[in-house]
Amino acid sequence: MNDQTNPELPEEEESPPAAPETALEPALELSEVKRVLEAALLSSTEPLTVQQLKRLFAGEIDADNIRKVLDELKAEWADRPVELTSVASGWRFRVKPGYQRFLDRISNEKPPRYSRAVLETLAIIAYRQPVTRGDIEDIRGVAVSPPTLNALVERGWVEIVGQRETPGRPAIFATTKKFLDDLNLRSLEELPPLDELQSSLEQAPRFAALEAASDAPPPDSTEQTHAG
Repeated sequence: MNDQTNPELPEEEESPPAAPETALEPALELSEVKRVLEAALLSSTEPLTVQQLKRLFAGEIDADNIRKVLDELKAEWADRPVELTSVASGWRFRVKPGYQRFLDRISNEKPPRYSRAVLETLAIIAYRQPVTRGDIEDIRGVAVSPPTLNALVERGWVEIVGQRETPGRPAIFATTKKFLDDLNLRSLEELPPLDELQSSLEQAPRFAALEAASDAPPPDSTEQTHAG
């Protein structure tokens, strides 16, 4: 008997399953990614981190690419009155300081003025942190009024980060991320020279001024010469 060719189709037609359709979908266009990031940042009242922005794309864009697009957006906005900046808490848009004086003319809030007591206390905490109230008083040479520290804490610029293991266990104070955000800084290493701190604070977002709280105690009560 002669061998006859098998009429069945060859097995080779059975190929491995195709990759999932989602893997073949075109990636998001760069321009669309930029516009989404722009919309999110312009509509947010607080800085947004790269991880928060990454969630906008449901895993389609990784963190490194988010950062690259943010850098490109920053460059695109560089010559506009509003700029994209990176601060301690993330990324945000802000009005450039040179244009703030025009906006102040239609705002009901007066630019904040800071008393000497507040500035000295804040400066000591910022440049010498972490410090206790006793440390501040030793450096200033006068007692620190409780409303001064309370005002800085309520403003969100200072927080209690622990207690010193000494008699009485005094609270230890340090600055917050919000303090850096309001000064448009990413880290304490970017703090301006001490003599420029006042002008930097004047450019911070316009919230309630601290002078009323810091100046509340009468001069002969707490803001007196510290006796040691």
